[in-house]
Amino acid sequence: MTEPRTTTISRYLLYRLKEAGIEHLFGVPGDYVLDFLDEVVVSPVRWVGTCNELNAGYAADGYARMKGAGAAVVTYGVGGLSILNAVAGAYAERVPLIVISGAPASRRREAGALVHHLITDYYLQLEVFKKVTIDAAILLRPETAPDEIDRVIRNCIVRKLPVYIELPADLARAACRAPAPLSLAPAPRSDEDSLKDCVAEAAELINRAVSPVVLAGVELSRFGLGADALRLVEEVELPFATMLSSKSVLPELHPQFAGLYQGAWSRESVRRQVEDSDCLLSLGVWMTDLDTGLFSLKIDSRRMIAAANDRVRLRNHYYDNVLLGDFVRALIPAIKPRTYLASHPAATNLVRKPFTADPDRLLTAPRAYERLNCFLDDRMILLAEPGDAFCAAPEFQIEEARNFIVQCYYCSIGYCTPAALGVGLAEPGKRPVVLTGDGAFQMTAQELSTLIRLKCPAIVLVVNNDGYLIERVLHEDGPYNDIQRWDYSKLPAAFAGGGQAIGIRAATEGELELALAAASKETDKLVLIDLCLTGSDCSQGLARLGESFRQAQRK
Repeated sequence: MTEPRTTTISRYLLYRLKEAGIEHLFGVPGDYVLDFLDEVVVSPVRWVGTCNELNAGYAADGYARMKGAGAAVVTYGVGGLSILNAVAGAYAERVPLIVISGAPASRRREAGALVHHLITDYYLQLEVFKKVTIDAAILLRPETAPDEIDRVIRNCIVRKLPVYIELPADLARAACRAPAPLSLAPAPRSDEDSLKDCVAEAAELINRAVSPVVLAGVELSRFGLGADALRLVEEVELPFATMLSSKSVLPELHPQFAGLYQGAWSRESVRRQVEDSDCLLSLGVWMTDLDTGLFSLKIDSRRMIAAANDRVRLRNHYYDNVLLGDFVRALIPAIKPRTYLASHPAATNLVRKPFTADPDRLLTAPRAYERLNCFLDDRMILLAEPGDAFCAAPEFQIEEARNFIVQCYYCSIGYCTPAALGVGLAEPGKRPVVLTGDGAFQMTAQELSTLIRLKCPAIVLVVNNDGYLIERVLHEDGPYNDIQRWDYSKLPAAFAGGGQAIGIRAATEGELELALAAASKETDKLVLIDLCLTGSDCSQGLARLGESFRQAQRK
């Protein structure tokens, strides 16, 4: 039996998505995309309707962080611009996200007709998305559509950045050639001479050093290089630290793990080990404000080897066109192994202490976070929302690599609840745990209904402290930080209309114990826990951030 020589553009696109490992497609229907969605329904790719387009983008982002790529579908104009913020976040944080937007029919575009959802002209949306994607295309003709789809998806997967595909409604069922196997070549490659010279110089510096340390950054996670980095630190026996954006890219129970580095916000033993190192090997690190304790790091660049963004800096010069993965793998045989005692961290990472609840004690943020740290296990993936949640997160001990998600560079509040939908579908064997503030939760709370509908047994912990606490801590308080106080524990029943989800209010340590026990027992249901805290109560991390921010403002 011969293979079909033609297919439709929609089927071609869906074939490529499946080939890229995408099994779920998030989005919201609209008239310009309905023909494409008809093809989705009968394809191997599962349709996941979300409550709005922004949430679809966040869900696809969370999915991509687990699976290597994610995709979302929207209609033109109102849908495309609604998802834009999620795409911008994916671009900032290097997440491979594919956005498919329906569009008015080609004949309408050619005639310049004033159709609904149009802004000014038919190319404005494409131009907007070009600013926050690595590649973007309108599929104009059936004969060129396959090549454009291949190019755009290839760039998404290889470059680990979002892309945009616009599909006019009348081309969704248009015939085109059938897909051949997608080749990711030509994939980026390091310049061989630069790589060889760079590795030789870096290895000489590391071998000569007395106290070398690896600082593992976010690019190791984005490019799937955690296993290579782990092999490097284990075979060479180098101590390593991570940052908030790269937390858990390497296992935190490892004996060579020093801890999490955030400049002056770090534990003193971690700060000394990183900053006093005579050769700091920085792998895929982004020196962002929150990863460096508002730029409070004191690292001598002359004692640093920094590999990121396809280049390596040694002392005061650069090697360009050196990819991080090539560099890490080539370093392993070039560095002389050390002894365990020489490579062991100056101080071991904090040991998780048992938590003893005082049943009648009112719940405070530090105690709630301490209890949550003891509750988490390797079957859970923690998503920490921008705000007090991700300020507390450095103290959480995440046992298994890739069990932690944070958006600490773009910092879009409301990200975590819909992202948990993508995480839960991408990793059905693990349970998403969302730690979110009440202000952030109110941004995207409606996606609880989709989590419930798809039977995703997430645990959602709402830090209920009556408004935008992080803004109150950073700046003198004002009425703009106030929000309506919801009865969060009743939302699961309102969304589920039955016993498919559970909501629990916890105002004391005893009530929190009962809530966590219920969450542990009801493993097939979504459980929302309303953590009722006093208005100004926060983690030590947020208090430290507030003090650092105010000091910086006074300078």
